Amino acid sequence: MRATADALRRTISAIVHAGGSAEGEANLVADHLVQANLAGHDSHGVGMIPTYVRHLKAGLVVPNTRAKTVKDDGPALMFDGGRGYGRPVAGEAMAAAIARCRQTGVVAVTLANAHHIGRVGAYGEMASGAGLVSLHFVNVTDHRALVAPFRGTDGRFVTNPVCIAFPGTDRQPPLLLDMATSAIAMGKVRVARNEGHEVEPGILIDPKGKPTRDPNVMYSEPHGALLPFGGHKGYALALAMHALGVLCSGTADKESTGYLFIAFKPDLLVPLEDYRRALAAEIAVIKATPRQEGVDQIRIPGERAYRERARLAREGIEIDRRIHDALLQLAEGKR
Repeated sequence: MRATADALRRTISAIVHAGGSAEGEANLVADHLVQANLAGHDSHGVGMIPTYVRHLKAGLVVPNTRAKTVKDDGPALMFDGGRGYGRPVAGEAMAAAIARCRQTGVVAVTLANAHHIGRVGAYGEMASGAGLVSLHFVNVTDHRALVAPFRGTDGRFVTNPVCIAFPGTDRQPPLLLDMATSAIAMGKVRVARNEGHEVEPGILIDPKGKPTRDPNVMYSEPHGALLPFGGHKGYALALAMHALGVLCSGTADKESTGYLFIAFKPDLLVPLEDYRRALAAEIAVIKATPRQEGVDQIRIPGERAYRERARLAREGIEIDRRIHDALLQLAEGKR
């Protein structure tokens, strides 16, 4: 099924609004999810709405909640999300961080007790759009553990994403690293299950720790587990993300999202023109790399998302049948 971005925004906004959110919040949440689809990240897109509705009914998300300042100490800010929808409360924390960074040159911000904040790269784009270099570390402690440690057989981590974003130039879009420390994001496993196909090898293990390509092992008892990307290296990075996202945000003993965001102005360290010139030169060198057979171009992190936005805005967003039917049922008040 294909749908226009505008049609999806209207549908998702209506569902969120029916759940008690004010129109502005409903529109913001809807646009955040649709933007993930437009960037080619269906795992963080409108397919999350059935989960959001379940959380809403279970009292795990509180509509119309704003971020509360817990600490304000120069370049250090801490916020509590009050179990509000992730995009509004994380957006408020980001806006405060950007404003403070313009004053202090560098800022470290934490957000605790928020609902699912969605695609982390969106917040990296906010920072790069404001001319800031930023690092983002996220962990969720109220979610079933999904990722097995290196050589382990069951989940002990969630997907613990990391995002690093650099502002672009007049000719170069921002550089954006946005990835899970698991082999793939859990949402991609959901997409594979919904579409009825297997995942690639080296991504999943079954409850006995044996390799499998069946996404259904993540949805049946006893559960299977995702593997960290890159073996022991991905596992080590996942542990570091846990420490940064949870321990530094004060959520180690709480069931909530932990989000640590660090940003700085490039010209705090080097002249802005030197930064732009060096970035353009480095990317030019990478782009000039001889390509392997069958490869049309060398891409930089984040480039695919920028290109996908234009294509999907023109051609429409593909929605699998299961999500399409679920959205219709929710819109009609049948779920």
